[in-house]
Amino acid sequence: MTASVDRAAVGLRSERGPVLGALMLAASLIAIDATILATAVPSIVRDLGSYQQFPWLFSIYLLAQAVSVPIYSRFADTIGRKPIILFGIGLFLLGSVLCGVAWDMTWLIIFRLVQGLGAGAVAPMTMTIVGDIYTVAERAKVQGYIASVWAISSVVGPALGGVFSQLDAWRWIFFINIPLCALAGWMLMRRFHEQKQTHRHRIDFAGAALLTIGLTGVILGLLEGGNAWAWLSVPSLLCFGIGALALVVFAMVERRAAEPIIDFALFSRRLILVTTLVSFGVGALLIGVTSFAPAYLEGSLGIAPLLSGLAVGALTLGWPIAATIVGRLYLSIGFRRTSLIGLSISTVAAGMLALTGPYPNPFTVAGIAFVLGFGLGWTAAPTLIAAQASVGWGQRGVVTGMNAFARSAGSAVGVAVLGAISNAVIRQGAGAHDPATIISASTWVFVGAAVTAAVTLVVLLFMPRDTAPVA
Repeated sequence: MTASVDRAAVGLRSERGPVLGALMLAASLIAIDATILATAVPSIVRDLGSYQQFPWLFSIYLLAQAVSVPIYSRFADTIGRKPIILFGIGLFLLGSVLCGVAWDMTWLIIFRLVQGLGAGAVAPMTMTIVGDIYTVAERAKVQGYIASVWAISSVVGPALGGVFSQLDAWRWIFFINIPLCALAGWMLMRRFHEQKQTHRHRIDFAGAALLTIGLTGVILGLLEGGNAWAWLSVPSLLCFGIGALALVVFAMVERRAAEPIIDFALFSRRLILVTTLVSFGVGALLIGVTSFAPAYLEGSLGIAPLLSGLAVGALTLGWPIAATIVGRLYLSIGFRRTSLIGLSISTVAAGMLALTGPYPNPFTVAGIAFVLGFGLGWTAAPTLIAAQASVGWGQRGVVTGMNAFARSAGSAVGVAVLGAISNAVIRQGAGAHDPATIISASTWVFVGAAVTAAVTLVVLLFMPRDTAPVA
């Protein structure tokens, strides 16, 4: 199969169309879940109480997804993609049902953990399977189909969440996943027949356990440090201490493992190292805008949460729009140049957000967020596809998983560092209820996001030069 294949050969009506449709459904599970819950938080708190606990609905999901991605990805390279993605869909379905029947906030948080563990398999496997069944040139077209899922979800998710919240039926936020999971799983079981390498494998259970403990400790410390507890406190020291120790032991174990969870030799390849670091920076930049901009608009202008959400939602709309057309660009000028153009756009946008921070305006934020997302759409896909194309079947899952994990880890670190900056400014000012203090704190957060974008752009300059791919 070459670049001359027409769109019908990679579309939904092609031979591989049912598999593509199933992957789009699987992606929709994660895409909708990323946006549907936030608008329903007030109604959930009203029913279940525990306002102080609700941030854990997001933190625990992010944590579970981040720590499980590398493990699923390694297993996918040994036992195949199909059993992993089906397991993930099943776990996500179970978590959704349990969340829908949760009787208090504590159990809802626990069930979100189950959902996150399912998402940790679905998200990377979707992109890994795309890399398996389509050539690089074909993926330039397929990317548009996958991106359309995120574009639609960026609008449908908040709308559905708002409707269910308005109708006092927030449980349907989770129940709506039932038919989507069932249909995606059925289509994959029926139509996806993978050709995997067949030989005996030695599963690295010790490495998996150590990595889980290590990442859980470090990411939990980053997510909750300065929020649930002080940075210099016993819980923080325990999280970082246990996490760091487990990761050190993990690195020692992996050097002797026959089939390690993470093959550190991959990082000796400049392309893999750079694209992984760029994904980390993209995660930090993304969370820096989406997490803090709504509070910035609400706290400074007093606008409704729905309006602030729509303003920031322009970012999640710009990203998939760019992703639908980026394939033609990287096929023409190569992965590196395309990614540099995209990240340059995002860096300028992040700088503009910092410059306009003292002058809050929802239309300004929406416009800048759209441009920022557009640039990221021209960065994330080319760097991932370049990394996937550089390895064979037996390493593609790990490489895709490292990319996904790096973005999740970047988000966790971004929340922690930028949150610490915001909290420091608020403590020195008149408090979180003072609009001027909120503006000042948010402006410094946006400065931090702009610096993150600039540093990531410098890292991207070290990506090896490439020519336009043809296969």
